[in-house]
Amino acid sequence: MRKVILASLTALMMAACTSGERSLHDSRNTGGGPDEFAVLPVKSLEIPAEMKLLTPIPGGANRTDPNPKAAAIAALGGNAAVLQRGGVPASDAALVSAASRNGVSADIRATLADEDARIRKTRRTFSLFGGLFSRNGYFGAYANQALDAYAELQRFRQLGVATPSAPPAN
Repeated sequence: MRKVILASLTALMMAACTSGERSLHDSRNTGGGPDEFAVLPVKSLEIPAEMKLLTPIPGGANRTDPNPKAAAIAALGGNAAVLQRGGVPASDAALVSAASRNGVSADIRATLADEDARIRKTRRTFSLFGGLFSRNGYFGAYANQALDAYAELQRFRQLGVATPSAPPAN
């Protein structure tokens, strides 16, 4: 009887370890509720000057739908007209040429997603019990790639690079 009670308590404790709040790094939508990012407020309806239907333009904008990218750019103090021009703005030409000096891969996002999935799977496979007791695999998967901000701050200061102040290390 003791063994049954002990096994039940152990199972309950293990279940309690894996439940609870999710981290901000875990962005999976596991609930059945609405997705707050899928709901966009729309502009109020307007009565057009002429009562005729316009010819639809594939990929064209709807008069009542917002443009979230332009709204975000404007909210951050930028120029939303940059979206209409297309291409790289002249103000960013130096940045783009410096970033692409070693070549550019057209499928970089897919490549990075595949590499990231492979790293996380490898780390989960070789971790103790395959990450069974881990609440958040994000930090564990990238622990050896983490940057020690205070060590870098000291290194830059020793090199004579002007660095801003930083909060004290805990």
